[in-house]
Amino acid sequence: MNKLTQALATLLLLFALAPTALAVTLQEAKDQGLIGEQTDGYIGLVVASAPADVRALIQDVNNQRRERYQQIAQQNGISVEQVAGLAYERAVAATQAGHFIQNSGGSWQQK
Repeated sequence: MNKLTQALATLLLLFALAPTALAVTLQEAKDQGLIGEQTDGYIGLVVASAPADVRALIQDVNNQRRERYQQIAQQNGISVEQVAGLAYERAVAATQAGHFIQNSGGSWQQK
């Protein structure tokens, strides 16, 4: 399990350093309240009218997360869903005050 913890810590670091080549960064989109951490371990739109570059960012980040979750799951003999669930828990813990997280009912709330 220590290996899993280390892999998840690395994953969180990658989230923080997510693609900066897009017009808006992950951090900027979170700061603006456009996106948040979903309970399924991926990011989602908080604001349905978010611009196309934010939607592209979500797709890119979620693709990277999916790949990484698959790697971690395979290395540790657990399901991708288990990895995503653990990643969500860690993402919530790392989420800054004022940023959005999804609650178990599927609603967005500010931390």
